[in-house]
Amino acid sequence: MSTCFVVQGFGKKTDYTDGRVLDLNASYEIIKEAVEGAGLTCIRADEIPHSGTIDVPMYEMLLQADLVIADLSTYNVNAAFELGVRYGLRPSATIIVAEENFKNPFDVSHIVIRRYKHLGEEIGYREAKRFRDDLKQAIQAILPAHQTDSPVYTFLPGLEPPRRGAPGPVRAPAAPGTEAQGAESPTAKALLESALEKINPPEGQQSDFMGARALLQEVRKQRPNDPFVIQQLALATYKSKQPTAEAALTEARQVMQELGPATTNDPETLGLWGAVHKRLWELKGRPEDLAEAIGAYERGFNLKQDWYNGINLAFLLDLRALESLKAGTKDEAIADTVQAKRVRRDVIRYATPILGQESGDPKKRFWVVATLWEAALGLGESAEAARWDAEAKTLAVPAWMQETRLEQGSKLQKMQHDYATLLAQTA
Repeated sequence: MSTCFVVQGFGKKTDYTDGRVLDLNASYEIIKEAVEGAGLTCIRADEIPHSGTIDVPMYEMLLQADLVIADLSTYNVNAAFELGVRYGLRPSATIIVAEENFKNPFDVSHIVIRRYKHLGEEIGYREAKRFRDDLKQAIQAILPAHQTDSPVYTFLPGLEPPRRGAPGPVRAPAAPGTEAQGAESPTAKALLESALEKINPPEGQQSDFMGARALLQEVRKQRPNDPFVIQQLALATYKSKQPTAEAALTEARQVMQELGPATTNDPETLGLWGAVHKRLWELKGRPEDLAEAIGAYERGFNLKQDWYNGINLAFLLDLRALESLKAGTKDEAIADTVQAKRVRRDVIRYATPILGQESGDPKKRFWVVATLWEAALGLGESAEAARWDAEAKTLAVPAWMQETRLEQGSKLQKMQHDYATLLAQTA
């Protein structure tokens, strides 16, 4: 059976040009349906059983696969690199796809790119069907035609593609439990899925962060440069609180250094970096940790314009205002409280439209409602706070979620009360 190798990132990735998060696994499911519908075996890098470095089977696939589909969505540098390698190795049977907001760089502006549309982080049913059918038809037309589609061979006519001595056939991944001896077992994909389930278990089960951490450490050996894996490992590490809460936070901070938190434009990384330093502040009370947390949430909020980074930023700005007032720097304190109010108004503006998209999942809707409640609480808008409080109480979510919301609100009210009291004394 002919083989298609899909060049694509894994999991949720951020498009740095507009801050949107795209679930590339959702994209891959549709691509795989189209490929298999056209009669080919479909493989992505995380599905390749291997021992040692992934580079060897990856290059084998780029050379030998009957078809390569490269998804350039989110401006994935690795995908663009692998596409270039494919173009250099094979004159034909390469397809480029990308999300509809992908802006063509100059060097691919003359190449056909098949588009699909994400709705939020996923793809709607109608769009999925349209894209699947379109891609299937393209595959069925392109494979038998053997027409040159590589710009390398188009603009350098007469160039001969490289050859290897008697290469073996490209093999699809073995079914679970049937991997060849010496191959990776289980695959990185299976390990990652198990780890994510331990972080976010089914209803009624407790999270197992230590178990997730161990699995993610194994996944990281196979995918050392995957940002999503590193992010999830950092999350599981600091939430495990083992051997101590401080040690876990310190290790999580070290894990995230590979993501370049000082210069990154990834809002997910910045949100995690902020969370780690917020908790370090709560444990140690070091001003540098508070400043680092505020800086991370602020950059993430400016990039993504989302309610999560925003509501955390506003809370920490109020916290720093109180600390500044205690230290006698009144002007700095007032500046932070003014900024906190502005951020909360922006959070309300960004979060309110999202409610219409979260009507089917009570947990997702709860966190948006809880954010709107906290924003109104922080602004002193009692009527709005009461309205969102009433809705939050009606949502069928685990008790710990309600407790977390109320605990956060209580902290915010006490902090603002202490600030007002101290400010009056300084006046």
